[in-house]
Amino acid sequence: MFDIALVGTGGMMPLPNRYLASLLLRFEGRIVLVDCGEGTQVSLKEIGWGYKAIDAICLTHFHADHVTGLPGLLLSIAHSGREEPLTIYGPEGVAHIVRSLCVVAPEIPFRIEYVEIPPKGFAGIKIPLTNFILSTHPANHNSPCFAFRFDIERKGKFDHEMAQKLGIPVNFWNKLQKGNIIEHDGKVFTPQMVMGQQRKGLSVSYCTDSRPPKGLPEFIADSDLFVCEGHYGDNAQLAKARKHKHMTFAEAAQLAHDGNVKKLWLTHFSPSLPNPKDFVKNAKKIFPQTKVGYDGLTKSLVFDED
Repeated sequence: MFDIALVGTGGMMPLPNRYLASLLLRFEGRIVLVDCGEGTQVSLKEIGWGYKAIDAICLTHFHADHVTGLPGLLLSIAHSGREEPLTIYGPEGVAHIVRSLCVVAPEIPFRIEYVEIPPKGFAGIKIPLTNFILSTHPANHNSPCFAFRFDIERKGKFDHEMAQKLGIPVNFWNKLQKGNIIEHDGKVFTPQMVMGQQRKGLSVSYCTDSRPPKGLPEFIADSDLFVCEGHYGDNAQLAKARKHKHMTFAEAAQLAHDGNVKKLWLTHFSPSLPNPKDFVKNAKKIFPQTKVGYDGLTKSLVFDED
């Protein structure tokens, strides 16, 4: 299963019952965290997935409400006994930003590897130690910012009849399923000889701190879940959203509609929006499969049966 959890749903500043916007993704026991503002550790503790298996942290941008929780979190990961390297993705300058923040946490025992996202983004990079395929797309904020897409690919079915026809011993089948090339009785067998075409995988897309970016519907196309900021619920606040480079509920819903996603979770609510559910109708009129996010909201995605 592909598990998703909203760590926090607030924008700008944490509130008593709403920590800063962050997302957690887990597949086959490995975890990726998106953004890490003040108080992220508290929400992570409440969700209970642990710290040790966090293999990567993806930073949308460098505003304080998305990065200032890093020193404490990295120390918590260290105290969990992690020894493997951890990868941090972010806009250009990510290494300088993280190292500057972590002056107060100098004794991190594991290696941190940094991946700068180029201005135009990138597509289809495998996150080390995981089966997550990461793609990025430029957002439209008042600092360099990116939307993320996480794909879990699914291999084709193993063709037992073909394997038997080719005379491949059963004890080699598992190796071929895992992508290995084998040699038996002077013959070479490749996975392509016994594996069907790749099947539909699972995907989650995430966009926050942005006006509706050009090309985003194509980027998030057919996602099983789209998590998007809804900084302002009231359509009357569109001018304010434009000024501060944020989105309304209706704009997020339009992106979900245009991208043909299955479900939309709204997040990154303004501190001036104490009850986001009061405005959910503005989104549902455009995209009925909208849910107002809340801290600790979780969902498990499963592969289609075929």
